[in-house]
Amino acid sequence: MGIDIFWLVLGLIILIFSGDYLVKGAVGIAEKFKISPLVIGMTVVSFGTSAPELFVSVKAALMGSPDLAIGNVIGSNIANLALVLSITVLIFPIIVERNSKFIDWPMMMFASILFFVFSLDNLITMIEGLILIAILTVFIIFLIRNSRKSNLHLDEDIDGTPSNFPLTLLYLFGGLVGLKFGADWLLDGAIGLAKSFGMTEKVIGVTIVAFGTSVPELVASGFAAYKKQTDISIGNLIGSNIFNIMIVIGITAVITPIQVAESAMSFDIYWMLGISLALYPMMFIGKKMGRIHGVILLTAYVTYIVLCLHSI
Repeated sequence: MGIDIFWLVLGLIILIFSGDYLVKGAVGIAEKFKISPLVIGMTVVSFGTSAPELFVSVKAALMGSPDLAIGNVIGSNIANLALVLSITVLIFPIIVERNSKFIDWPMMMFASILFFVFSLDNLITMIEGLILIAILTVFIIFLIRNSRKSNLHLDEDIDGTPSNFPLTLLYLFGGLVGLKFGADWLLDGAIGLAKSFGMTEKVIGVTIVAFGTSVPELVASGFAAYKKQTDISIGNLIGSNIFNIMIVIGITAVITPIQVAESAMSFDIYWMLGISLALYPMMFIGKKMGRIHGVILLTAYVTYIVLCLHSI
């Protein structure tokens, strides 16, 4: 038990520092290329925080565990919006920018619905995977061009933002690497502690593992909100959900077709779609997404987990 506590604490410390450096690096990239922080959050940060889901899903599919590959993405998308976003806005209220409402959320919802349609025959093929990757590529190109045409930039300097480009890249990639290893160590320690208390693998999967794979998003979004870079904060979460579907499912399906379990199609995917849909009106209610929104989202997540545990 002692070694599990050590890895859990070490992972948490690494995550805290990595999240800070990741946000500073992302802001530096935005300043260098005159790209809005929202685009950086939607692309670089989102891809980095989605890397653990990609590794898990590809490995699971190759090992003949398609349920884990699909469940990993659906569970992570639910946790990103209902858990990570709720915790973030409970601590730091977020102002939702126009692009998040009218470009990013519609793309996330489109990706979620396309994922649902591709899953109706209980199989996601290589062709469908290529379609997902191609659509995301076009979307990213659109985001970058739109941002540069609009000449969007930061309104104020952020304390600690690196002054030169090599250091910016070091902050960015160092933060991403730190998030990856910090999440792994935190997760290993948490699972070890859970097993020592007699929790089953299934319970660990729907609670600790689901939270652990969303810790990078939580840390990155929390630090972004704390640094008042709310574009990166909300952009990271919406972007991560888009990447989880388009890239994680897309690349995994290209490597090997993914079987979609009936249980995922009859329960989990509807929760993912429902929470994604419910987020939209919340983005328009009030000047900021704050504690009321956080309580609603967190309640939805707790309800989902309770129902999952009840079905065991």
